[in-house]
Formats: sequence, structure tokens, C-alpha cells
Amino acid sequence: MSSDRATNGSSGGEGPSRSARSHVERFRVMEVIDAAAARQASHGDMISLSAGQPSTGAPAPVLAAAKAMLDEHILGYTPTPGIAELRARIAELHETRYGYTVDPDSVVITTGSSGGFTALFLAAFDPGDTVALARPSYPAYRNTLAALGCEVVEFDPVDTERFQPSVDDLERLTSELGAPPAGLVIASPANPTGAIIGEDELAGIAHWCDEAGTLLVSDEIYHGISFGRRCASAWEFSRNAAVIGSFSKYFSMTGWRIGWMLVPAGLREAVDVLLGNLSICAPANSQYAALGALGRDAAAELDGHVERYAENRDLVVGRLDELGMPLIAQPDGAFYVYVDVSAHTSDSLAWCREVLGATGVALTPGVDFDQRGGATTVRMSFAGDAESISIALGRLEEFLAR
Repeated sequence: MSSDRATNGSSGGEGPSRSARSHVERFRVMEVIDAAAARQASHGDMISLSAGQPSTGAPAPVLAAAKAMLDEHILGYTPTPGIAELRARIAELHETRYGYTVDPDSVVITTGSSGGFTALFLAAFDPGDTVALARPSYPAYRNTLAALGCEVVEFDPVDTERFQPSVDDLERLTSELGAPPAGLVIASPANPTGAIIGEDELAGIAHWCDEAGTLLVSDEIYHGISFGRRCASAWEFSRNAAVIGSFSKYFSMTGWRIGWMLVPAGLREAVDVLLGNLSICAPANSQYAALGALGRDAAAELDGHVERYAENRDLVVGRLDELGMPLIAQPDGAFYVYVDVSAHTSDSLAWCREVLGATGVALTPGVDFDQRGGATTVRMSFAGDAESISIALGRLEEFLAR
């Protein structure tokens, strides 16, 4: 990647210039959040169907652990991979959820899943390496990889019910590229669709990646939030994959900035060295507090959130057809629906701004998730309370009837 410093005002007293690698797409949902906050400040009537986070706080055992931690710990640096007890408890979590054994040495605690992705991408890929993503997908994958100099290749899956990749998609992509990609990033449940990859399909993808020498990066941060379909884990099928987890979604700890990775043996030293330089360690207070999220008392509270998400999902899905906003993919998990708004607009970003200005309802434009087809799509979150969601849908109905 060549630098544009010479043409970007680095001389003549105009101040420092930006690097070429910093020219990535803006994460539009952050603009929506800012605009929604401004609407709330000016009108007091904003309802967010845009936020990619729970509307609930951390469970009571986490708060108790956090309070105890302030009395019991100095809160200095922890070991770079995280405190031993938390790594062991996360290994136990995977054994309980999926039935496979995890060596705690494979677990690395990160500053949210975002910190994990950055360290993993740096450890695994060189500038110019090709990394594949299925459309639509979470934009930070694409933007982070691009900032690190990777060649991001997006493809349209054959599966138009869930828009998840298949082995046939990977074979076709490899034929087009002339070689397998260096990496493949998948998410199940996915953001923005909520779609889950079936066990057989995930097994096939993992085995294909092993044979092709492609690093499978499996984003599993929404595991725990599903509606009638099981979430399989990539490590059920291959220990060459990298698994990303997080306390942000199911565990309702978004602002605590704590996540984890299951790292393949060949990448552990590189990840450890990089994280030691990038962040030294994940926030110590959040690591100790996260221990409180992994017990039975917290699970009862958190599973109650999932029951509410399921009810909200049914509420939203039941209203979409009458709004002229049909589903694009089946929302098997997470707390989103991804919908087609082509009947209303060909510019989802401008339309979402119009909707917010006219109704106070904040939606996320699809251009974040799909640069090709996102102009006619929108993501809606159902992580809030049912009453607010119902009011928001009513406002949308009135807006669309004008």
C-alpha cells in the first residue's frame, strides 16, 4: 500500500498528514448513534432500533464481583493472555456449551472482541493477503483488514435464505481467485441477519479450510442468543480455526470491553507478543468482574433476556409485511432483523435520516453491511423493551402511510 503523505499536506505548516491505510469506510452506525443522541436531546422522543447491544446492564453477579474486586485487588497489569481463573472458566464454558475440551492456554482474553480481531489479523495475515467475507457482514471485519493492508474479497452466497457461505461458494471463489484465500471470516449468528450456520455446513467449511490452508476465523460473539436452532462452534470440527467470543452480547457487558479468543497453537506466541505491545492486557477490572458472569445465578438472569428477545423477535417479524419491509434472511439468533426497504427507497442512509427526523425512530442503513446491495436494506434491533419496539413500529407505519 503506497503512502499518500506527499500529497496530503505534510509540508508547508499544514500539520501531519494521514496514512494511506487510514482511508477506510466510516462505520455508519456510529453516525446513527450520534444522530439519535442529538434527536433525544432536542425532542426527547427517540427510540433506537439501531443499537447493536443489549438494552440491559450487566447481571447482578457481575456487579457484585466488580464491587468485591475493588476491595480485594490492586488492579495492576495482568498477564497478557488474561488472569488464569478467567481463562480456565472460559475453557469450562466451551466444554459445557459444545462438549469439547479446551486447554486454558488456548484462551486469550482481549479488550472486547474488536481487540481480538485486530491482534489475530496482525498475527495471521500479511499485507496483500486475501481474506474472504460473505455479503452482508459486519463492516469492521472489512475495514480493519483493509487498514492492515489485506485484500478483502466479498462474495454473494448461493444460500439466499440465510446468506451464509457454503463449501460450494468457497470452491467457486477459489476458482475465480486462482488460489484459496488466506483467510475466511464467518459469523454465526451473523450481524446483520441473525442467521446461523448449520452444524453440517460449518463442519464442511472447517474441513475445507483445513485442506485449503485457509485460516477460518469464526465470530461466535452472539452465542447464547438463539431461537430454536443450535449454535455450533468451529472448534467442534477444527482446532486450526480461530474462535472469537465476547461478554458484550449474551452476557450484557458491552461497555466493560472484555472478550476472548481460542487461538490455534501456531498463532499463540504471535498473538501474545502482539497483545503485549498493543494493549499489555485487557482491562483488569473487567476481567475479575467477568468471573461473575459465568455462574448459574447470572445464567438465570441472562437466559431471561433471551426469552425477551424471542418475544420481541416475534413481535417485529409479525409486523414487517404490513410495513412493506420483508425479511432478507431468517433471524435464527442475535437480536436483529435485516429487511428489504426497496419499496421505500434506493438510498438507505438518506432514508434512515429521514425516518429519524420524522419519527424519532433510529434504524441502521444497510450500506454498512453490504456495499453492493445495502442501499435498499436496513437493520433493525429488537434488543429493547417490547413497549418501545411496538411504539416504534407504530410510528414507522404512520410514516410509511403518508
